[in-house]
Parts: sequence; structure tokens; C-alpha cells
Amino acid sequence: VPGALGAAFPPTLASDLGTANPHPCRRASSGCCHLAQGTECVREKLSLIHSFLQADVQNQLSELEAKLRCEELSEERYLAKVKALLRQELSAENGDAALLLRASNGCSKNGAYGSDEDSERAGLDGEEDSAMEMEETSPASSRVTRSSGRQPTILSMFSKGSVWRLRWDLPLSYCLPQEPSLSSSSLCHLGLIGSPKTCGSQENCSHGFQKSPPAPAGWGAARPAGAWAAFAARPAAALLLLGCSGRGLRGCRDAQTKRARLGRELGAHWHRSSRGERRADAVSPLLQTTPPKCVDCRQYLDDPDLKFFQGDPDDALEEPEMLTDERLSIFDANEDGFESYEDLPQHKVTSFSVYDKRGHLCPFDTGLIERNIELYFSGAVKPIYDDNPCLDGGVRAKKLGPINAWWITGFDGGEKALIGFTTAFADYILMEPSEEYAPIFALMQEKIYMSKIVVEFLQNNCDVSYEDLLNKIETTVPPAGLNFNRFTEDSLLRHAQFVVEQVESYDEAGDSDEPPVLITPCMRDLIKLAGVTLGKRRAVRRQAIRHPTKIDKDKGPTKATTTKLVYLIFDTFFSEQIEKDEKEDDKENAMKRRRCGVCEVCQQPECGKCKACQNMVKFGGSGRSKQACLQRRCPNLAVREADEDEEVDDNIPEMPSPKKMLQGRKKKQNKSRISWVGEPVKKDYYQRVCIDSETLEVGDCVSVSPDDPTKPLYLARVTAMWEDSSGQMFHAHWFCPGSDTVLGATSDPLELFLVDECEDMQLSYIHGKVKVIYKAPSENWSMEGGLDMEIKMVEDDGRTYFYQMWYDQEYARFESPPKTQPTEDNKYKFCMSCTRLDEVRHKEIPKVAEPLEEGDGKMFYAVATKNGVQYRVGDGVYLLPEAFSFSMKPASPAKRPKKEAVDEELHPEHYRKYSEYIKGSNLDAPDPYRVGRIKEIFCNIRSNGKPNEADIKLRICKFYRPENTHKSMKASYHADINLLYWSDEETTVDFRAVQGRCTVVYGEDLTESIQDYSAGGLDRFYFLEAYNAKTKSFEDPPNHARSSGNKGKGKGKGKGKGKSSVSCEQSEQEPAELKVPKLRTLDVFSGCGGLSEGFHQAGVSETLWAIEMWEPAAQAFRLNNPSTTVFTEDCNILLKLVMSGEKTNSLGQKLPQKGDVEMLCGGPPCQGFSGMNRFNSRTYSKFKNSLVVSFLSYCDYYRPRFFLLENVRNFVSFKRSMVLKLTLRCLVRMGYQCTFGVLQAGQYGVAQTRRRAIILAAAPGEKLPMFPEPLHVFAPRACQLSVVVDDKKFVSNITRTYSGPFRTITVRDTMSDLPEIRNGASALEISYNGEPQSWFQRQIRGSQYQPILRDHICKDMSALVAARMRHIPLAPGSDWRDLPNIEVRLSDGTTTRKLRYTHHEKKNGRSSSGALRGVCSCAEGKPCDPADRQFNTLIPWCLPHTGNRHNHWAGLYGRLEWDGFFSTTVTNPEPMGKQGRVLHPEQHRVVSVRECARSQGFPDTYRLFGNILDKHRQVSAGHLPVANPSAAPSSRRQHGRISTQRNPPFVAGR
Repeated sequence: VPGALGAAFPPTLASDLGTANPHPCRRASSGCCHLAQGTECVREKLSLIHSFLQADVQNQLSELEAKLRCEELSEERYLAKVKALLRQELSAENGDAALLLRASNGCSKNGAYGSDEDSERAGLDGEEDSAMEMEETSPASSRVTRSSGRQPTILSMFSKGSVWRLRWDLPLSYCLPQEPSLSSSSLCHLGLIGSPKTCGSQENCSHGFQKSPPAPAGWGAARPAGAWAAFAARPAAALLLLGCSGRGLRGCRDAQTKRARLGRELGAHWHRSSRGERRADAVSPLLQTTPPKCVDCRQYLDDPDLKFFQGDPDDALEEPEMLTDERLSIFDANEDGFESYEDLPQHKVTSFSVYDKRGHLCPFDTGLIERNIELYFSGAVKPIYDDNPCLDGGVRAKKLGPINAWWITGFDGGEKALIGFTTAFADYILMEPSEEYAPIFALMQEKIYMSKIVVEFLQNNCDVSYEDLLNKIETTVPPAGLNFNRFTEDSLLRHAQFVVEQVESYDEAGDSDEPPVLITPCMRDLIKLAGVTLGKRRAVRRQAIRHPTKIDKDKGPTKATTTKLVYLIFDTFFSEQIEKDEKEDDKENAMKRRRCGVCEVCQQPECGKCKACQNMVKFGGSGRSKQACLQRRCPNLAVREADEDEEVDDNIPEMPSPKKMLQGRKKKQNKSRISWVGEPVKKDYYQRVCIDSETLEVGDCVSVSPDDPTKPLYLARVTAMWEDSSGQMFHAHWFCPGSDTVLGATSDPLELFLVDECEDMQLSYIHGKVKVIYKAPSENWSMEGGLDMEIKMVEDDGRTYFYQMWYDQEYARFESPPKTQPTEDNKYKFCMSCTRLDEVRHKEIPKVAEPLEEGDGKMFYAVATKNGVQYRVGDGVYLLPEAFSFSMKPASPAKRPKKEAVDEELHPEHYRKYSEYIKGSNLDAPDPYRVGRIKEIFCNIRSNGKPNEADIKLRICKFYRPENTHKSMKASYHADINLLYWSDEETTVDFRAVQGRCTVVYGEDLTESIQDYSAGGLDRFYFLEAYNAKTKSFEDPPNHARSSGNKGKGKGKGKGKGKSSVSCEQSEQEPAELKVPKLRTLDVFSGCGGLSEGFHQAGVSETLWAIEMWEPAAQAFRLNNPSTTVFTEDCNILLKLVMSGEKTNSLGQKLPQKGDVEMLCGGPPCQGFSGMNRFNSRTYSKFKNSLVVSFLSYCDYYRPRFFLLENVRNFVSFKRSMVLKLTLRCLVRMGYQCTFGVLQAGQYGVAQTRRRAIILAAAPGEKLPMFPEPLHVFAPRACQLSVVVDDKKFVSNITRTYSGPFRTITVRDTMSDLPEIRNGASALEISYNGEPQSWFQRQIRGSQYQPILRDHICKDMSALVAARMRHIPLAPGSDWRDLPNIEVRLSDGTTTRKLRYTHHEKKNGRSSSGALRGVCSCAEGKPCDPADRQFNTLIPWCLPHTGNRHNHWAGLYGRLEWDGFFSTTVTNPEPMGKQGRVLHPEQHRVVSVRECARSQGFPDTYRLFGNILDKHRQVSAGHLPVANPSAAPSSRRQHGRISTQRNPPFVAGR
């Protein structure tokens, strides 16, 4: 370079800039650079910098800076203006500089690009030629041009047996393309942070460093001047580098030291401004932009971990010379055999290092090779047959390459991956890395082996969660010889992109009819968490890749054993539905996008070779399959659809709106075709009529014409006929077709249902007479299960229908038809619907009875009735919290303290916590019911002297709960949940505000213990003291409060019944219950027995048989139920044995026979078809072999009296509710009464949100139970229990939707008494070290003294996770966003790194101090750059990376709140799992097994079996049991309601 510019740059830079002499270092004599030359060089550098940064330029730069700081300029615009300004200045002072600047935008002759934009173009251009592995060599170069194609998958290692590829196989090129990250920093072009081995001498210097390598052939004057890009982009940073680097370059060894120090200084300077340590001359916005990266290897130049290749030994040979060495080659040194040999020779290389042309040690699997970045490697080359990785017998080789491709040929017998490089001259299989390269190579080995683990695991476990996958990863011991000793979640997230690509590749190699593994729950969670880009690699896959056959999967459950009835229902429905769905698909495909259109896969053309393409019309096929090209199956769309399929829309209208069958019907004129037959029976009522020569009688069924002729005919029963001013009329009691019920399209088209809807209609609407047959269950119904039955109930002649059930349209209940019979008086006009509706209305109307006396303008009564419940003076009542307030002003609710100012440099992610809502908080939980005692029942006297009985009033004595006193919530924590305090405060309330009746007694009056009294029934309270709000004191209650006497004594006057004893009162309200035998129960999919435990506590059942395939859970069931026969077998095999007449199984266990089972319960797993978007021939096959179908076949065969199916809330929404509909359809066809609903476990006495779908069924003749009313208030957001099916909203029968009898149970209630333990605690039995502190703890420990606490053990988290947990604050709502960005010494002796913020965040902008907030180039709207990934940081890099897309990952690494509740308990508590809020409120660990068990309602005495993860899984695979007391068995005569109160009311999990 002429002039001062040439002198200002060191020789290596001059070479880089393309001077006339491409090898300047050869001009120097032997030895290192002289001190005088170095000093002169530095002076000229500084002169150059100061000359082009004149004062006016600096002023202009300052102005641009200010605009950038005020956000008037974007960062991109700012950089463009700086570049333009410096170009202008440089061209004015040095004409040659302009030439160089122009050259920086061009490209050199060999295809290397000078700018990042050009590099990106190069990458794109290269991808177009991805099918070519090698190109022809040019005369100027003997090496092969490298391919930018997609590497093959590593599927060979997932195939049957081991795959061994040697030199006679074509090596699989393994090229990971990478989207280039655009950066304006090119500081390494300055030569200041170059390779330390480069020296100014011609020969190797005395320090042992190699001479500067010769420039590649074809590199001329057009070599890009990358240095100027650095000056233009970041003049201040460049000035800092130049200034520092010139202070004392004492030769090559000093240069290396200085360069390493400069990197650290630059890094320190980079962040100084955010700490308020800016120098006066520092330009702050420039220091808050993306740090400099090496333009080749993309590593940060200020990274202290950036390592340099230390050079080759003196005897190292060049590659061509090495290959002819007699120790390796079969050719003579004078022969050209290796050049003409058909295949490249293969060797092994050990003690290798890989580096770029600047000497940076770098990984080779991040897409650098594919972007034509020149990577070289050095090491000892050995013959292909030598398996010894030591240096002996090897030939030392230097600068082998550049590497054209890297590949994997399988595993050395199954454990270690065989990785290789291809250069222009040979293939090399890698053995052991050098000591300096070992940490980098270990990551490569780790991710390859991890991919093997993941794919093999998912092959055999397609329904696992992210936590399950994590458990597999963390419990897998790496093979010996690899440079790491354990797998962690951090390593899984680090390699997530690579792992997911291998799963994509596995899916491609599979059968197109199989659901992709990519959409399994764990893979979807991993994709979201790690921010994986889908479809990135598949588009450039070479056609030469051969996919191996898949591994044989482990045998899961066998093909479903089904009864004939269940099989026919499914087969009949699906054969019709599949054809219908395919027609709908044809319509939708024209409108609906079947791909995202963004990923590279979507943008590829059809391959024309796969099965799907061959079926397309344009490739000569029939076009019937409607399948996308297998190469274009969009992974983004598949994942999105699977996510949508599991989403539940809780934004449902408040009130249900069942469609009325006929509304606003217009009346037609009478026609002459109608004539009465016979005389009227009474007044104008007739028994017969003739319509179009067809005679109809009262009781006949008819079809009715709708106003809209396009709609089907309505069907009704004629219950009366008469003539009045409206004409000739009839009363229609409507039938509901099955398609209008929740069954929808799954219903039998000939089946009708009775409904409580009727209407007066004109006879002219009648279309004709039809036949509707009532199909009553046979007398031998219970023994007909499993027989070959005809699915058709009646022949389809167009006029014949049948019905079995009455249907409740609001609650979706199918029940046996009511048996209301007409009397002789109303026989001619009896309507069952009218009668039932009248009964309901009559029951709902409030009434008074037993008048006492009149006084003060009021009439007093002894009794009031509402909804069938009688209320007497002295009774306890529930009222809504708004009904009255207390004299004692309530303490202000526990509002969270206002947020204090946060140090954004220390806590850079805290800004994401802008929402006040915290999942797991009870701040929004409503108050429980107010409780009062009725003192008076009265109505006001009207002006006409009669009482206004439509407006009933109650005079109430108020009871305080412990939390209503001045002691606030602390008092309620220690007190019994049903403890009250008497008060003399009174109030008057409207009778309509009463929510229910309860029993309140004085504890001293009881003849039994308070515990026995409380456990004896529902809604029981007691008090021992009175509370005086004025004096804030507790006193003895007055005598008149001690008994509920005064019954019938209005205002204490007049005649009354006198005092009645407590026992007498109880006998009035709760008649003595008959002793009902427990139901003989079969629990299928029993787990460790949670569902059975709930039934046992309720006294409902005795589980005699249980089926559980998983051995640890089966053992736990046996421990807790020693009298139960537990089958550890496939349920399908057992059913097949029973159906074939076997009495025992292969182990000699006695099988339950038909008639033995009275109750069947279970929760069949249904994830096997949870990823299917719609049913087709493939998904039908999947569904008909599911365990849901097996469970229904059990029900059909055994025909138990009661049936209960429990499942996740989404069970009622899967596949447009098709799973729910088919389940109900089967039960209805069997003859069962049935219903479904969603319950929230938190409303029944546990500190956990857990919504569960329940399907209940009862045999003919039994009473179908109602769902139990909630007992505890709970967070409203978690109590959305409605279900929408086919755009209709259904609710269960529950009425307590806003409040409840008791307060919510909290985390403090659940586990505050448990002793403190540390991370990884493993002692299976320890002492409690204290008494129970809360009501819940007293119940959960049990009445018997139990000194030993079992299973208070917790997972041992990795050192990094443990450090993160230690740094999560103890404040409520704390999670990962509160982590400090600091370096921490870990327990394993290593140190974490600070998370670097390297990009401008488009969405969230900058911090208040102007700091960057982005951690990846995608924050700026660009493609993700793998080089941006960071690991071993206290703040997990993946969370800010993808946080904007996923609600900022709120709750991950979250602590439980003492006054809050658990998230749904999962199989494996992981801080970054689906339920991330799993940290103890105060201790630095995840929750223990016992804490999780308590959150599910398991008593402390309940035994678990296996290792810690087995126990977590047993606890979490939980059912919501229908718990408790005596109400459940007696429900067959008391309102049919199954209660869930065990007193204590709580829920056990499976």
C-alpha cells in the first residue's frame, strides 16, 4: 500500500489488504521484528488515526451519537452515516484510501467475500448447488471447492445394529449451514488480534512460532480491505485497539500476550459505561453496540475464553508431503497415484486442533465450513488400521485443509461417534483431540451422543413430557472416553438446534403415515424453550443421503382388546366420518394454508419422487391422497397445530345458551285436510284427529314441518289436542335428535332423546305420523356385556326411531326417562315436560310456613323453604361475602409491596416483570361464605294487612371466622378450618341471598369429640368462644348462644318449640343413614392407588382388583392395599383372557369374572392420539387401538353399577371433542346413564390447581350421581370449568361458582411443618422435628402418632442449577427474571460467566442506562446466529432469547408462595419445565417428594416405591378422586350427589 497508509499497518495486514508483495514477511531477515520497526509502526498508526479523525469529524460523530442516544437514529442508520462520513474524510486525505474502501465491497477472485452482506449472498448462492458434493478442480488450485450443502443426518447410528463405514464407503458429508449474522465489526482484519503464530520473520522465529503462511493462489489486489469496515463501524473501539496495541510489541511472544490482554481490556471497556465509569472522551452509544466478532469463526474477540492455536512442531509436514510419507502411503513419493486414485485415501488423525486462518481455535460444526470459511487442522496422522490414539507411529502434519466437509460414519460399536474431515487430498477420521482443543471437541461429541439418546428415547416413548426427557438425559451416564462426565439441562439446551434437526431427519426417514416425533409434547417444549429454527436444514439435504431403517420400538400396550359393541360403534362411525372429513379437506385445502411459508422447507419445490408426489396429478398420479410432498412437510405448521390442539379456550360466555328447538315460530292457517274424530273429552279437548286420511291419537308421535324447508323435520309426541281461538291445536313434547346433543355426529341417526321442552302448535304443522320405540334395558342387562350384539336398534324405514334416555341440555346428562305417570283427571292433557318444569319452578320459589305471630308491622314464621331445602329459626346459613360486613374492620388485604427501583445492570431481565399477576397466587381468591344463625324469619305487612310473602327477610346473628378478627389470617392458619366465633352482632338479609344451610354448634355441648363431629358430615362448624370486636377480646359465649334453641320464638316472644338438643337438631337435618355395603371395585391404570384411596376414604368402595403395567407404581399399590389383587400386565391381555373364559392369568392370579365388578374406575392415558389434528384412516387406527377404547370395552364386558373415567382437562377438547363424544356414545349405547364435567382440585381442599375431566356413568336403575359442590374458595382464574363442544357451552351441576364454605388451602398450610432439607437430600426416613401447625397438617399426618416422616427427599440438581436457585430471591413471585447477572463460583469448582447482551432489542428497546437487551441477532429481526449462543451463565441464555414469544417464561425458576398454591404437580419437578414454579418458598431446592404428595392430598402414611423419580411420577400421575364421607354411597337416595369431603376434605392423587 503506497504512502503512510502502507507503513501504518503491520505486514500481516498489508498482506490481507492485497499489496503488490503478497508475502511481506519474506523481506525480513531471520529473527523477530525489531523494536525500532515496531515503534515506527505504532507512530505511523497513531498518526493515521489522528489525521482522519479531525476535530470537525469528531464533532459530527458526537452529534450522530447524541441522536442515537435519543433514539432519533436507528443503529443501522447511525452506522451508515458514520461510514459515509469517514469515507469522505479518508478520500480527502488519502486518495488511495478510497480505492481500498471500494475494494472492501467487492469480492476476490477466489470467491471470498469482503462484507457480511456479501457473505450472506455467498451462503445463499452456495445453497442452490447443495446437491453437489465436489466440483471439478481448477488448474490454479489442487484442492476441491467446498460444498455448502446440508450434511446428512446421523441416522445411521439410530439404525438396527451398528453401522461401520470405512474407506470403501462414500463418507457422509456433514455440513451444518448457518445463517450468517450481519456485523459491521471487522477488527481482526487489523492484524492486532490475529494468529499469534504469525511473525515478521521469513523463517520460524526463536519463540517457536511458524512463519506467516503464503497467501492462497489467486489472491490479488482485490483482497477486501476489512480494516476500514472496522474504522467506519466503530472508530472509538478501533482507536482504543490501535492505541493499546502499539505500546510495546516486543516480538511475537509479547504480541501474543498483548493481544490476549487487549481482548480483556476491550471487554472491560465495553461494559464500563453502564457502571457509570465512562471516561470523558468515551463515546457511550458506541460502547453499547454489538461487541466485535471475528469475521471468520464468529467468536467474540473480547471473550477471555477465545483460544489460539499454539503452533506446529518443526518437523510437521505439509499435507501433500505428509500423504506420501512411507508410514502412511501405499504410493511412492515420485508417483502421482494419490491424485488419480478413484477414492480419496483415508487416514486417522490424533492430537488434532481445528482453527481458522487467524489461528482461533474454533468448532467445525457451527456452519463455518458450509459458509466457505477456511478451517484448518493440525495433528498426528496415522494409518487407517491403527486404533491407538497415542502419537507413536504418527506423522506430524500442519495446516491440513482447508476442510471441505465433515461427516459422521456411525459409532465404534455403539458408543463413540466416528467423525471425519474431507480435504482436497484425503479423508481423515478423528481420534483424540489435542489438550487445548479437547474442551471444544467435547461439545461436539456431547451433542452427537445426546442426539442418539433423544431419538432412541422418543422412538419408544412418543408421549413423554419435557421433564421426562430431561430425566432421561440427566440419568444417562456418558460412555467412557468422552471428555465429559454427565449430561445436564444446560447441555440439552445448548445442542437443542442440532438435536431437533436429527429428530426432523428421523421423521423424514420414517413412514409418512406415522405421526412425526417432532410434535411430541417434549419436543414442542424444547423447541419453544431453546428457540429452535425448524426446517432450516432439511431444505438443503442432498438426495444421496440414504436413510436407514428404524429401530424396532419397545413393545408398549398391545392392540386394543374390544368387545363387539365397542368395535362396531367405532367402525361404523369412522367409515362414514373419514369419508366426510376427506371431502371437507378438499374444500379447506383451497383456502387454508397447509404450510407456514416462511421456513426453507416450505419454499422448496416438490421432489417428484416420494409417495405423495407420485400421487399428484402433475406427476401422473390420481390426486386422491391430498398429501404434501414429503420433502415439503412444514415442521412449523405441524408443531403449531399440535400446540393448538392442546390449548383450551377459557374465554367462554358467562351463561350457557342451549339451542331451543323451535323459537318464534309463525302460525300457519288451518287447512281443510284436518278433522276431529269423535267427541271432545273435556271442554274442547279431543283424543283423535284425522290429518290427510291418517288418524292420530293423543300419545302418538309425529314429524313436524319446520318453517325453514331446508332443515330436517322435528319429532314430537302429541300430549293433548284441542280447539280454541288460535285454531286446531296440539301440545308437542319434543324429542331431541342425537345430533343436537353433546354426541353430535357420533350419535345414532335413529336415536332420539326425551327433553324438557314442549310447545303449543297448530295441527297444520304436522307432517305425518312416525313410530318412536322406547328401548328399555333388558332384565338381564348386566350379564349381556361382551356378547355379539347388533348395533342397529331399529330398522331404518324412514319413519321408525327409538329412545332410551332423557337428556339435560344444560348439564349434558343422559338419564333414564322419568317415570311420572298421569292421573285420571289429566290423562287427556298430561305432558311430562310440563310436569317436571312445574316441579322445578315450584321448588325454586321461596316460601314461608308455620306462621308464629305478628308485630311491628311484620309477620314472623318458623320455617322458610327454597330449592327444596327447609330453613328453621336457629339454623346456620351460608351467605355471600357481600351479604354483611363486620364491626371489626378487616385488615387490608396482603398487597404486594410496591416495586422498588432495580439496578438494571445487576438484574437486566427484571424489566420483563411488568405484570402484577403471579401464577400460584391467592391474592384474587374470594372470601368464603359468611356464616350466620337465623334469629327470625319474617315478612313485612302490606297496606292491605296481608304479609308480603314474596319478599322474605331473615334476622341473622353473625359468626366471625378467625381471619375476620383482629388476628387476621395468622389466626386462621393455626385454627381448625371449621372454627367460628359467636358474636352479638346482628343484621337483616334477604332470604334470596342464602346460599345453603349448615350446622353450627357449641363445642362444649357435643357428646363426641370435635374431630368426630367434624368428620361426621358436610357443612359442620363449631364455636367455643365469642368475639367482641369493640374490645378485640375473646370471651365465653352467652347462654342463649350455647344451644341453637329459641326455635320458633320470634323475637323471643310467643309460643315456640322450646330448646331442642343438638342431637335432636341433627336428627332433623341429617336423618340417620343406612349402612350401605361398599362397592367391589376394579381400578384400571391404577398407578400407585390415588383414585382408590379417595374412594376408600369416602367409604364408597373396596378395591379388590387393580391393573398397573408400571412395576414401581404397582408395588406402591400393593404396599398400601395388601388385600388387593394387583395385575402387573397389559390390560388388553387380561381382558382377552377373561373374554375367552379363563379364570386365572399366567401367574395364577384369579381374574374378576362377569358380575363381580360393581364399580370400574381409571384414567386411561390418551396422549397416543393427542397430536392428531383431525381423524383420518391413520389416526382412526391409532385411536381404535388406544387405551380409552380398551377401558370402554372393560365397561361393556363387566357392566358395573358405576363407572368413572378421570383424565386431563383437555380430554373433553381433544380432536374437536371427538374423544369425549365417542366415549359418551359408547356408554349411551351400552345403556348407561352418563355425564361429564370438569372439576378443580383446589376447590376440594388441596393447595394445587389441577383441573380434571370426569365422566360418570350409572347402570339402569341406579341414580346417576351429581358432581360434588366445591368446599373451598380458590383463585378464579383457575376455576374456568365450562366446556364448549360444537359451539355449545356446557357446565356441570355445580352452583358454588363464586364462593364456598371454607377458605383456600395454601402452601403454608400444606408443608410449613416439614423439617428443612438441602438440595439432593436423600434420607428416606427422618424425624418430623415438630408438631403440625395447621388444620391441614393435622389431617394429613393422621390421627395415629407417627414419628417417622418418609420420602422428604428432593432431586439433586446440577451445580449450575443449584447456583441459580440460590440466587432466586425469597420474595413472592420471584423467578428467573430476578437473577443477577454476575459470575459465581459453583460447587463443582467451575465459575459461571456473565450473560452478554450483544444486540439491540427491537421490541423492548434499551435499558434506562442505554444498555443492550438482545442476546441474539433475532432480536434485531435477523435470523438466529448459532455463534450468539451463550452457556454456563447464571441467567439462562435461552430464556431472554425466546422470552418475547412465550410470556417472558414467567414462573421458570419460580418460588412457591407461602400464601399461594402449587401449579399442577408434574412427573419431574424441573425449574425450567412445564411447571417451572417448583422452588421451595425459602430453601434453595426444588420441592420434595413428600411436599408434592401433600399437594396431591396423599396422607403422610401413604407409601411410595422406587427411586426418587419413580416416586415423583407416582405422585404426579394423579387422579382427582371423588373423596368422601358417607355421602357417596348414600347418594343413591340423597340427591344423587357424590361428596368430596373427607373431613378433612382433600384430594388424593394417583
